[in-house]
Amino acid sequence: MMNAGQPTLAAYLILGAMLFSIGVVGVFLNRKNVIILLMAIELLLLAVNINLVAFSRYLGNLDGQVFVFFILTVAAAEAAIGLAILVAYFRNRHSINVDDIDELRG
Repeated sequence: MMNAGQPTLAAYLILGAMLFSIGVVGVFLNRKNVIILLMAIELLLLAVNINLVAFSRYLGNLDGQVFVFFILTVAAAEAAIGLAILVAYFRNRHSINVDDIDELRG
């Protein structure tokens, strides 16, 4: 049970929905910069994590919180690999525009 002054489940779900919406807008409206696309994807994963932790706390089990650690691990690996590929591409092409990346096709 929540104490007085603590956020409710609805508050966490609204926060998660807002972060998810910002991430979706970032993915669909930004078609030029790869770094902003990666940040928008990270926002999507963060919103899912907030919802998992909120439901886990609300239901009183730790399954959602344990699952968040796996998602954070995948997100960290995705960010590291994505940025490494981006740095290698920038060194060769001197650009990080999404439109220029289609030149990688064989």
